[in-house]
Amino acid sequence: MTDLPISSRNITEEPDHDAENNHDPVIQEPRLWRDVGWTARVVKNVDDEGWAVEMIKDGEPEPALVGPWTMGRDKKNPKPLDTNAFNTLVKTASEVLRRHEQQLHALLHKEISVATASAAVNVTLDVIPDDDFPYALLTACDEDGTQLAQVQVRANFTLNKSSATAWVEADFRKPN
Repeated sequence: MTDLPISSRNITEEPDHDAENNHDPVIQEPRLWRDVGWTARVVKNVDDEGWAVEMIKDGEPEPALVGPWTMGRDKKNPKPLDTNAFNTLVKTASEVLRRHEQQLHALLHKEISVATASAAVNVTLDVIPDDDFPYALLTACDEDGTQLAQVQVRANFTLNKSSATAWVEADFRKPN
């Protein structure tokens, strides 16, 4: 390499075609930014005359976030993306995905504690959303986390205080 100052060097790297190590290059264009695992794309808003921005997480087929985008000074073209806007969009889109994951977890995982004569039993229901054969696992653990029983039940099994108590009192026989 030459002894040019770093700012004067034209550094280009050959693209890595190995699928495991393939990282998309950083792009910072007025309507397209790609960095830190996200792509922001400013597009014509199909719902009205303005512009929209979509945030796509690398490897995902659909945008995690689509929202309105500000018009530029000419009131015709979109405002160009910049570092601050991109960072805000990444933060917002990440939060949307996090909330979605929390909601999905809440739908697929339920937990109830049942008091018995001898101790408390924690009963959990974990739904396995298989396309062909969805099911759920009903599990009982003691206060120390030791598994006492586990049975497979329907994916639409309702776990509530009554059903958990009935299962524990029936010595963990598979509910109907």
